[in-house]
Amino acid sequence: MSMPSEEEMQAAIAARDQSLDGHFFYGVITTGVFCQPSCSARAARPENLRFFSSIEAAMLAGFRPCKRCQPADGVARVERLVTVARYIEDHAAERMTLASLAAIAELSPSRLQRIFKAAFGVSPKAYQDAVRMRHFKQSLKEGEGVTDAIFASGFGSLSRVYGEASRNIGMTPKAYRAGGAGEMITYACRNTALGLMAMAATDKGVCFVHFGDDEESLIAKLKDEFPSAELSVSPAQAAPELDAWMQALEQHISQGAPRPDLPLDMRGTAFQMKVWQFLLSIREGDVLSYTELAAHIDKPRAVRAVASACAKNRIGVLIPCHRVLRGDGSLGGYRWGLERKRALLDAERERRTR
Repeated sequence: MSMPSEEEMQAAIAARDQSLDGHFFYGVITTGVFCQPSCSARAARPENLRFFSSIEAAMLAGFRPCKRCQPADGVARVERLVTVARYIEDHAAERMTLASLAAIAELSPSRLQRIFKAAFGVSPKAYQDAVRMRHFKQSLKEGEGVTDAIFASGFGSLSRVYGEASRNIGMTPKAYRAGGAGEMITYACRNTALGLMAMAATDKGVCFVHFGDDEESLIAKLKDEFPSAELSVSPAQAAPELDAWMQALEQHISQGAPRPDLPLDMRGTAFQMKVWQFLLSIREGDVLSYTELAAHIDKPRAVRAVASACAKNRIGVLIPCHRVLRGDGSLGGYRWGLERKRALLDAERERRTR
């Protein structure tokens, strides 16, 4: 069942339209609950709403069911799946079987496999490997040796992690730890409404978008981020994808075209990746505070760490850290200057009201 348009969903909520119950659910970021369209609760401001196609999607995003309208179908099942997922995260380095996980959920192994994949998009085994990979990358960033990091993360063999790492990190483990050693990174610069922009990419996707006043300082920052990588200027004929990506992002910034959905090669700690992944879900024109962001990634006490992760984002605009503000509504910080942050937010608000 497809969801209605955003305008139709907002109208249904305003009218408390019972006929659309089950067609979609909405979460309220200021309360952390999700409701059915017919809920009689006090109406929330449109900018504080998030829409979901299912109860599972709402709960996996961190919202809890409303006690007033009680969208209860499936809640117990999702709570079981969340319990299994958290068990996997807490014991990722250990060997576990589908049968043992099914026992935790009080389900048969085949049913757990089916509904876990439907809810999370991956099997329990793939989920465990993803958690191990996050631990592995963090160990490398903290300076641990490659072999030690492999076994500490629970992979159990060199061949398995190298096969996984090339897909998930975007470079070999040693290159990742050594600042991109042996990695080929292509870059180019282009003028935008925010000033000069430098974009760089690996064969996995965009790994760097920075803004500045001159090309020399931008390239220096690129070298600081990837000190051991082999950098090369990209003429359009040698890297047509990068040229097209830069043009698409420049049109978004300067002309209000839709933000391009480009492949990203994100690199950071497990916590940073979690923050950046959530930032990708924030709709254009919406903002939230560092405190709200910390709550949404289930780290309510990590407000400073969230702010630090935003500050360390090296892929500007494409990962929209500019949409995070201080709790009092002021702009807070921005790696590329508050004037650029203000310009981005003003442009997004204007497009949202058209």
